[in-house]
Amino acid sequence: MPAGFRLNALIRLFLATLALAFVGAPLAAKNNIAAELLLVEDANGGQQQTYAIHFTPDPGWHGYWSNPGDAGYGMELEWSWPQDWFGEPQYPVPHRLLLQGLMNHVYEDDYAVLIPVTVPATAALDDLGPVTVKARWLACTDKICVPEEAVLAARPALGDKRLGQWRAAIPPMLDRTASFAIADGKLRLGIPFPATGKLAGPHIFFGTPDLVQYAKPQRLSRSGDMLVAEIPLMEFSDPNGVEQVSGIFAMEDGNGVRFIAERGEVPANGQPIITNSIEGATPPLWMLLAAALAGGLLLNIMPCVFPILSLKALSLARAGESEAEARREGIAYTLGAMLACTALGALLLVLRAGGEQIGWAFQLQEPGVVVGLLVLAVLITANFAGVFELPSLSFTRDGEPASAFTTGLLAAFVATPCTGPFMAAALGAALLLPVVPALLLFATLGLGLALPFLLIGFLPALRKRLPRPGPWMETFRRAMAIPMALTALALVWLLSRMGGKGFALMALVVIAGLVIALVVVGKLQKRGKLAWPAFALIAAPFLIFGAFALPASLEEPEPKGMPESILAAQPYSAEALAEARASGKPVFLWFTADWCLTCKVNEGVAIEREATKAAFEKAGVIPMVGDWTRRDEEIARFLNEQGAAGVPLYLWYEPGQEGEQLPQVLTPDMLTELAARPRSDSAQ
Repeated sequence: MPAGFRLNALIRLFLATLALAFVGAPLAAKNNIAAELLLVEDANGGQQQTYAIHFTPDPGWHGYWSNPGDAGYGMELEWSWPQDWFGEPQYPVPHRLLLQGLMNHVYEDDYAVLIPVTVPATAALDDLGPVTVKARWLACTDKICVPEEAVLAARPALGDKRLGQWRAAIPPMLDRTASFAIADGKLRLGIPFPATGKLAGPHIFFGTPDLVQYAKPQRLSRSGDMLVAEIPLMEFSDPNGVEQVSGIFAMEDGNGVRFIAERGEVPANGQPIITNSIEGATPPLWMLLAAALAGGLLLNIMPCVFPILSLKALSLARAGESEAEARREGIAYTLGAMLACTALGALLLVLRAGGEQIGWAFQLQEPGVVVGLLVLAVLITANFAGVFELPSLSFTRDGEPASAFTTGLLAAFVATPCTGPFMAAALGAALLLPVVPALLLFATLGLGLALPFLLIGFLPALRKRLPRPGPWMETFRRAMAIPMALTALALVWLLSRMGGKGFALMALVVIAGLVIALVVVGKLQKRGKLAWPAFALIAAPFLIFGAFALPASLEEPEPKGMPESILAAQPYSAEALAEARASGKPVFLWFTADWCLTCKVNEGVAIEREATKAAFEKAGVIPMVGDWTRRDEEIARFLNEQGAAGVPLYLWYEPGQEGEQLPQVLTPDMLTELAARPRSDSAQ
């Protein structure tokens, strides 16, 4: 017997024992789920019959499907006629109920189970007497379970208006055999389903017990006329002896089809499908485009964009010139921003198609990319400060749309890692959509980011509100070297967090060499002499040094330990989250990264506060944090399951409930108010 089966059996036995302790007797005086046995079909001279057991739960109570899920047990029947005459009970589509981290397959409203009967032609029914059944089932609320039973005598129900509803509620059997395979600790299931068929909140209920983890998200995708599902296997289960898998492929409207799957070849994953685990089906494309546009527009005021406001400020100043130049500047800046967002999105989709577990802002999870950004920030700082001149980075140079294009390119590249309002939903959907609409979403995000500059370029009324160009622009340019220098310092700090202090020190040595080379270039430029060969001569030794010293000094990420937090937050893992949710206490889970300024602002404003700590301790809240500064496939997978393309992500779990996704900009009192929610004593 597999260990997983033994575990579920123990859970069910415990629930039944707990029920006995509560009621003080083997059975309650009155069943909380009423039952009746009805003859609903009598054909072929009595040889083909169908009976229905109709259940009516009292308010607040629920019964169970044939496979109850992680807890409970299914119905047991003892017939007065020979057992082998009775076929497999046919159940309507159940629905999911998550309690204390356990997934249950239940019915909370009245329902009927149909049982087909085949009576042999030689049977002497008069000698057997009327049909009766001794039925046992489990009735539960969210706090108590009671084993119930009844001896039911059949009565005819032909002509009953409810019969049509009961028959219609039974999902039909799929006319083709599905296939399944076991790989990498997962059950892969291929269900024939037309490519043109509509899917609304699909979910698979497995009739085969103790095989998969019911509470885990189901990864569904389309591959032609096949629906492909991947579900993690139950821990300690032994799927080697399983030759057939059955279940119900259901939709959120209660419709579904029964299927039987045999071992065989399952197609590779196709176009992903957003399921109920991330709040329903994909919104219409126009809504996603509107969200991407609004999200890009709001990036202009998000904290993660502040370090590069100097780039935008200079572009604004340039837009105050002639109408033709202003339009060229606006278009060039927009093209740069859209190109950067689209290119990053395309690279992200390509890497994910190759099996990489990455998300939006993946570029800042690589120390080498951060080193490149540091070099770029130092170059821009030196250029702003007047140390040297470089046409392609001369952001105030007259009549050069290339400078505005570069500004838009760099602004989008640095600004997009943090997700904000509207943007998160759009990018989360983009990771699941076909390539063309996904790239359109990324491009629209860039358009939103550049929209203020585009409007300034084409609306004279807006340009008139800007200061007139003049000598002040050179002073302003030099002043903007300060925030760019602060950006460079922040990148040095980020390198120390990502690769260790030694790695950051080696990067500073390289930067020092580049600064020396740029100073020499600037002096030669002022004398009107050829400068760039001198730059190459001075910078080359430092760059060669960095090529060897940086990889050698890079520290590998340490195993997950206790992150720095006054809340004493646990490090995220799937197992830790499941254990925390099963504890019956509220759980606050947040995902952050050192390169995400929005994350750090939220932590200072709402999370890392003494008031939050006190509120959490009073309510028994379990805090948990996932650090996504460096690549982490488990975190990337979880973000994807939640429909989030990147960080920050904040989830609040009330006891026994699904996670509530919080806004990406937290207010100071938001968490303390959540912790102060009234709860029953059993939930604390």
